[in-house]
Amino acid sequence: MTTAIIITICILILIAYVFDITSSKTKVPSVILLLLLGWLVKQISTTVGIRIPNLNPILPILGTIGLILIVLEGSLELELNPSKFSLVKKSFMVALLPIVLLAIIIAAIFYFGYGIDFKTGLTNIIPLCVISSAIAIPSVKNLSGSQKEFIIYESSLSDIIGVVFFNFVALNNTFGIKTIWDFLGELLGIIIISFIATGGLSYLLNKINTHIKFAPIIVLVILIYNISKIYHLPALIFILIFGLFLGNLDEMKQLPVIEWLKPELLNREVKKFKEITIEATFIIRVLFFLLFGYLMETSEILNPQTFVWAVGIVAGIYLIRLLILKFYKTELSPLVFIAPRGLITILLFLSIPTPQIIPLVNKSLIIQVVILSALVMMVGLMLDKKEISLIEKTE
Repeated sequence: MTTAIIITICILILIAYVFDITSSKTKVPSVILLLLLGWLVKQISTTVGIRIPNLNPILPILGTIGLILIVLEGSLELELNPSKFSLVKKSFMVALLPIVLLAIIIAAIFYFGYGIDFKTGLTNIIPLCVISSAIAIPSVKNLSGSQKEFIIYESSLSDIIGVVFFNFVALNNTFGIKTIWDFLGELLGIIIISFIATGGLSYLLNKINTHIKFAPIIVLVILIYNISKIYHLPALIFILIFGLFLGNLDEMKQLPVIEWLKPELLNREVKKFKEITIEATFIIRVLFFLLFGYLMETSEILNPQTFVWAVGIVAGIYLIRLLILKFYKTELSPLVFIAPRGLITILLFLSIPTPQIIPLVNKSLIIQVVILSALVMMVGLMLDKKEISLIEKTE
C-alpha cells in the first residue's frame, strides 16, 4: 500500500511538471489541470475502493509553506533601485485598491441585502479579493520584462495586503484609535524583526560551510514566519524584506554593513539558494493544488446556488481591476486578465474564525471563483498571444 502511494505521488508530480513546462505554450493555467488531476484521483480511488485517511488537516500546512516559498521566490526575482520606485508605487496601489473596494462593496451587499454584520461580511469576503501569486507569477513567464515585474510586485503585495487586512478585521472585535495604534505597533515590530532576522540569516548563509546549508535557512524562515503569526504580526513582510535584500545585494554594496557580509561571496550562495527555493516552491505548490483538487466534491464544483454569486464576484473583480488599471494608465492587455484567485484565497478561507463563518461564503463559492478567475486569465493570455501573432505577421 505504502509503495503504491509513493509511486502514485511520484507520477502525479511528474505529470504536474509536464503541465508546468507546457503551460507557457498552451496558456492553460496549471492550477486548473492540477485541480482536475486531483479530482480524477479521488474518483478513481473511490471507484476502486481504496481507503485514504482524512487529508484535510494537511491542506493548511502545505498552503502556509507554499505561501512563504512563493512570496520568497517572487521577491528574490525583483530588482530594487530608484528606477523601479514608480513601478512599485503603481503596483502597490493596484494591489491595494481592488482588495479594499471589492471587500467593502460586497460586505455592504451582505449587510443591506442579508442582514449580515458588516465586520463578519468583510472577514468572509476578503479571501476572495486577493490575487494569488501562486498562480499569477508562474503564468507570466513569457510576458515582457515590465509586465512580468508588475505582476510579481502586484501579486506579492496583494498577498501581503490581503493577509494583513484579513487579520486586522478578523482578529479585532472593535475598531478605534487603540486598534489602529496596536496595528501600527505590530507593523513597526515586524519591520524591526525583519531587518534583524534578515541580517542574521544572510550571515548564516555566508558562513555555513557544511554540506547541508540551505535547508536550515528555509526552515528558519518558516519558523520565524510562524512565530510572528502567533503574535498576530504581518509576517509576510519579513519574507518580502528578506527576499528583496538577498536579491538586491549589488544595489546596496556601498553600505558598510553589506561589505561586512562580503557580497561577492554571498551572491554566489544566493544564486544557489534561489535555485533550491524555486524547486521547493514547485513541489509544495503542486502538492497543495493536487490535494485541494482531491478534496473537492463534484457537487461543490457544480453547485448552482453559489454559481450566480461566483459569476458576480468574478465580474466585479475584473471591472474594478479594469477601472483601476485605466486610472493609473497601465497597459491593459493582458494585465487586466491576470487576477487569479488560488492558494491565498483558500488559505484565508480556512482561517476564518468559526464564530464568523457564514453559509453564503462556502467551499463551493471558493472553488468556483478560483476556477472562473483562472479561466478568465487563460482566455486573456490566449487572446494576447493571438494579438501578438497578428502583429508579427503584419510586420
